[in-house]
Amino acid sequence: MSGRVLTRWLVVVVLLACVALNSAAAQERIGIAVGETPPAVTLEDLDGNPVDLGDYIGRRPVLLEFWATWCPLCEGLMPTLEAAYAEYADEVEFLIVAVAVNQSQRRVRRHLESHTLPGRVLWDGEGRAVRAFQAPSTSYVVVLDAEGKVVYTGLGEGQDIEAALAKAVR
Repeated sequence: MSGRVLTRWLVVVVLLACVALNSAAAQERIGIAVGETPPAVTLEDLDGNPVDLGDYIGRRPVLLEFWATWCPLCEGLMPTLEAAYAEYADEVEFLIVAVAVNQSQRRVRRHLESHTLPGRVLWDGEGRAVRAFQAPSTSYVVVLDAEGKVVYTGLGEGQDIEAALAKAVR
C-alpha cells in the first residue's frame, strides 16, 4: 500500500472515530482523564521555534484544540471556539495544536493567511501533545484549570465549550 493511500485511509479512520465518539457518553471517556495533570511537552510555533506547554499549564486556565486544516469537525466547532474566545480570552489561554497528519507547517501557514483562528497556533510535528493528552482525533478539546488539571475533554462540533471554560475559571 502506497504512503498516499495509507494516509487517506488514516484520515477516513480518524473521521469515522470522530463520528463514533461524538456522543455525550463517549465524550466523558475520551482522551486524558478529567482530574489528571498532563505532562508539559515542547511543541513548535509555525516558524519552528520551541514552545514549552509548561509555560502555560498551571499558570492560568488553558484550552487546547487538536486541529487540522482538512478537518470538517474542526471547522464546525470554530464558531463555538470563536464565541468562547471573545468571552474568555482575558482569562484563558487558547492554544490550537496543529497535528501533523496529512498537513505540513507550510500548509497550516498558508491556511492562516485566509483564516483567523482563536488562539495561538502550535505545531505538533512529532505527536508529543497528541500522546500527552491522549488525543483520539482532531476536533478534540481539552480544558485545564489554573492548577493544570483537566476539567473537560470533548470531541466534535457539538461541544459546550463555554460551560467547560466556566468550570475552569471558577
